Amino acid sequence: MKTTALRAGVRTDLIRVVVGTGLVLLVPLVAMRFTGEVVWTLSDFVVAGLIVFTTGMAYTLATRNARQIKRRLAVGAVLLAVFAYVWVELAVGIFTNLGS
Repeated sequence: MKTTALRAGVRTDLIRVVVGTGLVLLVPLVAMRFTGEVVWTLSDFVVAGLIVFTTGMAYTLATRNARQIKRRLAVGAVLLAVFAYVWVELAVGIFTNLGS
């Protein structure tokens, strides 16, 4: 019985992260329709989706058993910093030439 509830919880978390990732990716997709300044290719959407999905799942799994809000905030802050670093590196390559 406990295994079934755990699977249902993981499935629910997975669905939430997938839907959240899709909603985040709708922002540049809609922006491309209204302005010429946002030009993303399929590979941009794939990489952005992978980064957003991975970050969301990492947060979900890392905070699954964390009851304290301080712990959840700390995990969120670390993951947000890592996400921002990877995003900026891929976009413009501040510290490396990944974005070039």
